Amino acid sequence: MEVHRMLGLGTSPRRLTTALTVLGLLTTGAAVQASTATPAAAATTHRVLFDNAHAETAGNADWIVSTSQPDPTDEDSSPSSETDWTGALSSWGVALQQTGDYSLDTLPSGSSLTYGGSSATDLSNFDTLVLPEPNTLFTTAEKTAIMNFVKNGGGLFMISDHTGADRNNDGEDAVEILNDLMTNNSVDSDDPFGISIDSLSISSGYPAAISDSSNAVLHGSFGTVTKSLIASGTTATLAPGDNANVKGLLYRSGYSGNTGAFFATSTYGSGKIAFWGDSSPIDDGTGQSGNTLYDGWNDTGATNAALALNATEWLSS
Repeated sequence: MEVHRMLGLGTSPRRLTTALTVLGLLTTGAAVQASTATPAAAATTHRVLFDNAHAETAGNADWIVSTSQPDPTDEDSSPSSETDWTGALSSWGVALQQTGDYSLDTLPSGSSLTYGGSSATDLSNFDTLVLPEPNTLFTTAEKTAIMNFVKNGGGLFMISDHTGADRNNDGEDAVEILNDLMTNNSVDSDDPFGISIDSLSISSGYPAAISDSSNAVLHGSFGTVTKSLIASGTTATLAPGDNANVKGLLYRSGYSGNTGAFFATSTYGSGKIAFWGDSSPIDDGTGQSGNTLYDGWNDTGATNAALALNATEWLSS
């Protein structure tokens, strides 16, 4: 078929020339648009480091996502259930792994936390650091590394236990260790997060979430948080005068405002902080043989899994 017939034109040379010019411009424009279209963005992988270099498996504690360290996928590259990885935090780790949006590692026993070094487990390679009830003091260098990591945009997840929970009998418990991190470091020891962990041992309770439908930790992609679990834990006192961004999200019964905060968040520099007053909620009841563990992760009176996972997502974003 002739060109002028395809265009529905008569035989006028002038009209034909004009039509061909327009067609050429449209074709060229379409080609330019196709060549400059923005490709779809690749999925973001959030990098999370779980600490196991500070006696997190002392006594009956088994606060690891896997016995394979640093890389839990060496135990099972595609875990389908919590028991595919060995550790009382395996439910937490497997849930993140199954999303395909997270890369997890563990800092093994005998290692040190660093920031700005060349090690594969250096904090500069991660978005979030999880401290699941540390039981030995951080060194001066480690505290400097943690604080600078957060200051420069990292996420810090601090999980305490009740006062006196000295699992390795070295004279220090998680309350003292985490308070020492916040008050005795070379970067900022003047209550940088607005959080002070209370020296308490609260036997039981179900701390309730505040009402805040816009909060990403309480209402995240992993579900809605209503309550958590205390099974021998503690709380924190908040100081918004020291850090205006500190916020209590779940409170011990009868408390609100700046006292009795069981779960709190804050910011420091470009980074984010989350605090949890007990390790019982992260315990999934399974782990290495010889440990006495309890399933707080799936406690029917609480929403601990959603709280841990939403908080990890918020810290890592």
